[in-house]
Amino acid sequence: MAEPLVFSGTVEWSGENPGISLKQDPDGPFITLASFFRVVLSPLGRGHALVLLQSPQEAAPPPERANVCLTDNEPLARWLISDYVAHFGAWRGLPGLQGLQYRKLDSVETDGDAISRYGETVRAGDMTVALDWSGLGAPFCFAFGPAQSATGKHHMPSLFVGCETATVTVNGKRLPGAPIPREVAGQRISTAMLAFSETWIRA
Repeated sequence: MAEPLVFSGTVEWSGENPGISLKQDPDGPFITLASFFRVVLSPLGRGHALVLLQSPQEAAPPPERANVCLTDNEPLARWLISDYVAHFGAWRGLPGLQGLQYRKLDSVETDGDAISRYGETVRAGDMTVALDWSGLGAPFCFAFGPAQSATGKHHMPSLFVGCETATVTVNGKRLPGAPIPREVAGQRISTAMLAFSETWIRA
């Protein structure tokens, strides 16, 4: 019998982190970014956080294009943003992360079968954000080592599901952009994917 694979280090958090990164021009900057967290274990407890950049290149955009974090655990959300999101490839160095507005999340609703489509709807006061992934591919499981992980400090075993199409809708208005092709762990997916069973282990 093969020996079990055991990761050395400290488990920092575990949960789900599906994301949507959209461009107008495949060679241009990302113009809509959404990263959703459902954390089941962390030093700061459980919770949800949706980090949404409607204006990634602006630290202080007008209210109708505000960059927001909707969360039911603000200390957890701030930690996830500073220690993780700020290191994600599409998010690194963006002015939009500097002026985030934190709003109390009222509800989260999941829908879809995660086979053909999947959705998360997050409500905070008068703001409703719907994330939708469709044209889902076959799930695949892999583990990045610290050298390959976004932070450079963690092992990251995870299950990913790529998708062909993804949208972000705020109060019924669809935000601009579309996902573009990318490769992860030898798999051709896109810049919008489902990330389930994700665990970050500090090496």
